[in-house]
Amino acid sequence: MDVLSGDVVGEMGLHLRIRRTLDRWARVDDFWVRRSSLLAELTPLKHGAPFEPFARRADAMLDETEFFIRKAIGWVLRETSKTRPDEVYRWIAPRTHRASGVTMREAVKYLDARRAERLMRAYKKDRPAVRPYADDAPMI
Repeated sequence: MDVLSGDVVGEMGLHLRIRRTLDRWARVDDFWVRRSSLLAELTPLKHGAPFEPFARRADAMLDETEFFIRKAIGWVLRETSKTRPDEVYRWIAPRTHRASGVTMREAVKYLDARRAERLMRAYKKDRPAVRPYADDAPMI
């Protein structure tokens, strides 16, 4: 399932207009299909696609208790942070109080130590690391 979502559908996302389809997938009952809507962004994000479509879908699923959804969000954040750490940090920082442990551990893996520590400290205190829409203004 992950290879199909991340590689095949992700590659299609580079060449075809499938955002609406992925948005529909993100709302279905089957969590494997919802997970696919997230993982399908791996390849496009590696090639510079906009972060916002993934961010919208991930935000809607961030409070889910399903492990495989939490892991998928973290996985995409981890991989994206390798080349776009500022976008990942800006997205997750105001949401640390909503994210799961697996999402946070994956998301911070490749961030610089200062930011990773700030995010994990906020997560452990069940607080956002920054105010929403703030420019890296710490809350902790």
